Amino acid sequence: MKINRIAEIINSRQPDFDAEISELLTDSRSLTVASETLFFALVTARNDGHIYIRALYEKNVRCYVVSKILPEFSQMPDAIFLEVPDTFAALQTLVAAHRTKFNIPIVGITGSNGKTIVKEWLYQLLRDDLRIVRSPRSYNSQIGVPLSVWKLDSKAELGIFEAGISTEGEMAKLQNIIRPTIGIFTNLGDAHQENFQSLKQKAQEKLKLFAKSDVLIYNNDNKLLDIVVKQSGLTAQWFSWGVSPVAIMQIMNIEKTQTYSDVILKYDEEQFTVSIPFIDDASVENALHCVATMLYLKISPKKIAKKIKLLEPVAMRLEVKDAQHNCLLINDMYNSDINSLSIALDFMNSQAVSRRLQCTVILSDILQSGFKSEELYQTVADLLKNHNISHFLGIGTEISKNSSLFAEIDSEFFPDTESFLQSARLQQFSNEIILLKAARTFRFERISAKLEKVAHETVMEINLNSLVDNLNYFRSHLRPETKVMSMVKAFAYGSGAVEVARTLQHHHTDYLAVAVADEGAELRSEGIHIPIVVMNPEKAAFEMIFDNRLEPEIYSFRLLNDFIAAARRNGINDYPIHLKIDTGMHRLGFEPAEIEKLVEIITAQNAVKPMSVFSHLAAADDSKFDDFTAQQIACFKQSADIICSHFSHKILQHILNSAGIERFAQYQFDMVRLGIGHYGISTIDNVKLKNVCSLRTVILQIKTIQAGETVGYGRNGKLTRLSRIAILPIGYADGYNRRLGNSNAEVYIKGKRAKIVGNVCMDLIMADVTDIEALEGDIAEIFGENIPITELADKLQTIPYEILTGISRRVKRVYFRE
Repeated sequence: MKINRIAEIINSRQPDFDAEISELLTDSRSLTVASETLFFALVTARNDGHIYIRALYEKNVRCYVVSKILPEFSQMPDAIFLEVPDTFAALQTLVAAHRTKFNIPIVGITGSNGKTIVKEWLYQLLRDDLRIVRSPRSYNSQIGVPLSVWKLDSKAELGIFEAGISTEGEMAKLQNIIRPTIGIFTNLGDAHQENFQSLKQKAQEKLKLFAKSDVLIYNNDNKLLDIVVKQSGLTAQWFSWGVSPVAIMQIMNIEKTQTYSDVILKYDEEQFTVSIPFIDDASVENALHCVATMLYLKISPKKIAKKIKLLEPVAMRLEVKDAQHNCLLINDMYNSDINSLSIALDFMNSQAVSRRLQCTVILSDILQSGFKSEELYQTVADLLKNHNISHFLGIGTEISKNSSLFAEIDSEFFPDTESFLQSARLQQFSNEIILLKAARTFRFERISAKLEKVAHETVMEINLNSLVDNLNYFRSHLRPETKVMSMVKAFAYGSGAVEVARTLQHHHTDYLAVAVADEGAELRSEGIHIPIVVMNPEKAAFEMIFDNRLEPEIYSFRLLNDFIAAARRNGINDYPIHLKIDTGMHRLGFEPAEIEKLVEIITAQNAVKPMSVFSHLAAADDSKFDDFTAQQIACFKQSADIICSHFSHKILQHILNSAGIERFAQYQFDMVRLGIGHYGISTIDNVKLKNVCSLRTVILQIKTIQAGETVGYGRNGKLTRLSRIAILPIGYADGYNRRLGNSNAEVYIKGKRAKIVGNVCMDLIMADVTDIEALEGDIAEIFGENIPITELADKLQTIPYEILTGISRRVKRVYFRE
């Protein structure tokens, strides 16, 4: 679209010259084709896109939508600035106008769960027959939806877009952008319920997506949803499905085997059977939404049955794993299309910059894209060049035929996966970040297995999206100008300090805090550049602190004098320090009576410079100590004000921890310190933060053991019935507490809980799976979504901190982004 036309749509002044725009950008870190990019400088409570314009200009971006004209823009004479009152509204207005150009079926999907799965399965089922544009991954927000719909072009024959909301008033805006002709309401549950008075109100809000749809597909077995739909006044035709005899598509019977769900359906007075290659209820529900949609599109039951049987699992996340020879592996297998490639390359670049690693992409043929081969792989080559990929390996006959398109990149090609595995190239990776993307038939899991470090089968999975969601939840309690110090001490509460710190830095946390200097030095060596505070600096580590630009907490006169002396020996002036006041915790810190002496010492020298003054709340999470908390805050304020009054520069004040942010936000001062809240632990009962850490293992073996026999050391696990006992490779050497043995805890296997039998061993535990259809190799959750870490903490009469930080380093950390 021409920039002049865009200016007309968003009601901005016509620019002096024209330009062709193909890409919309809201995140400066995701830049690809600079010459055809229009950057929207979005302003949020925590960030302002205008501050990134200078850097984008230096990368040859010339077109911007802004809500204010900054003085520095005068130094960019060849740039176009379209000024509007609200850049966010302008983005949505532009894409809403773009949507009106297309008279094709558009599927809009909403619901509490399953949106992405239904979208991806519809794509799998329909891509052979239609040229489809769909939302990348989970782009279902107020920003993600317009960026998705913008991808509609003249070749599109079908659009599939998902829409998610978290509060009232959002869906009407998304409806105006998507304008779905076909609506799918996947299900109704508690997700994002906190901003709605009831499930009914949330359902009513979500239904606004279908205000002008031709048809609405939904499961009328959900009685509340069925009632809300019928009371909604929607003009759309109802295409209901379920066991109810009034459903348009009726479920007559479901039979499950170990691998398939055979569903007999009745539609238009005829019965037919679909074999869904999944047995969990959620997958069956998602697949039946797809069946109903295909029926509405006039696809024959025979063809539907043939297609449904071939459904493949949807890879919902990017996994980051350590690989051999100092490499990092990004596993995004089975998301093989242009949109997901672009997203994965953005993520790869963000990882590579901070780690100082070269970027290598291993990509298979992209199947059933809807593009002509040369057009498709020219687009791939352009994406690789724009993302500064150092090495490219193409696997497949089709991509190999187009090898000439990759001439500007160091590239190699192999006809199939086996040829690559047999080549010497597999042994030549070193100091690289490697992205794996493939169609499922290429079986790239074999490449992944060869590249990964040999690892313990017990892993801790860290969901980086949830980490950021939790950060933003706590930010929602703060003023826009309040800074956040993120605690990443103790290996980031067991989650892995480097990856967590890198993610937090990427999302603009202001400070990081570690316990000791070694932790901070490791972060610096991995490319972390934001300020890092050392909470327990030791005299022996002062040189490490200086060398790595770490900022010490100073809590005593001995430490203060020693650090000043060390700074003077190094010829350092105004080195940043952070002063701690003891207001009642009675651990580390200067006493309020010592403040005058403290000020006297600091003002008499210029080797160090206080950047912040802070204290630590002893019981912010417990309402019975609120009076004491108030005393601490008052004491801190008095001491901090005395210190600040003696200096001309701004000294930050902070006292709130995670619990304090939730319960005493009025005392946020200049900064807050966020620790355990990052990882999904809240002190407020009705707040459900996102789970970040999941400890998982696998079943090594299953034994059938007679009643009266015992299991494990000490013969404590006596069986009272014929039992199936699963042996799992996790024990107290991995951080699984011995007190959880002998039926004191459970693990989660195939949708059910299984009690621990006998004593916890050093490397193994045993679980009773007699009533579970478990198999060797099945996944067992130790804690996570289904067994909250708080549950284990309660059983052990401890706190979640202890469990998280106690997980052994031999347990591999696997990071993923959904």
